[in-house]
Amino acid sequence: MSFYLEEEAEVKFGFNYSELAEKIVDFCLDYSNFPYEAEVNLTLTDNNGIHEINKEFRNIDRPTDVLSFPMLQYETPGDFSFLEDENSDDFNPDTGEAMLGDIVISVDKVIEQAESYGHSVEREYAFLITHSMLHLFGYDHMEEEEAKVMEEKQKDILQKMNILR
Repeated sequence: MSFYLEEEAEVKFGFNYSELAEKIVDFCLDYSNFPYEAEVNLTLTDNNGIHEINKEFRNIDRPTDVLSFPMLQYETPGDFSFLEDENSDDFNPDTGEAMLGDIVISVDKVIEQAESYGHSVEREYAFLITHSMLHLFGYDHMEEEEAKVMEEKQKDILQKMNILR
């Protein structure tokens, strides 16, 4: 697995956020039985940075907590069988790894939401990465049934990793 972390904002979390992120990404790959080596990019920014990205890519003029930019197109969430027949555009030609996509997290929102929800910054950060990884696997929460599936998977992953509220 290739995991790339870019910091566009000062990060004062008080724990090894790079190590935790990589651990969560790796766990999510195993949990979802992703059949290939994968590449994931994580950018940590502030509210201003994520606001700009949200406005540019989603036409939403406000900051958000996390944005996910999947590189793969799924017919069924969590079904990776299409990659067997897929052309090489889904794989990094230098590494042979499947390019899952990009995650962008607002450091400001991690801290704000941890306080608001009454749990640790570490738990909020882990939740947002888990949430985004599921988006990179094709899951969504626009419809009620989709949301139930995604929420259950998020909860299960965090419980199995012993990252609790």
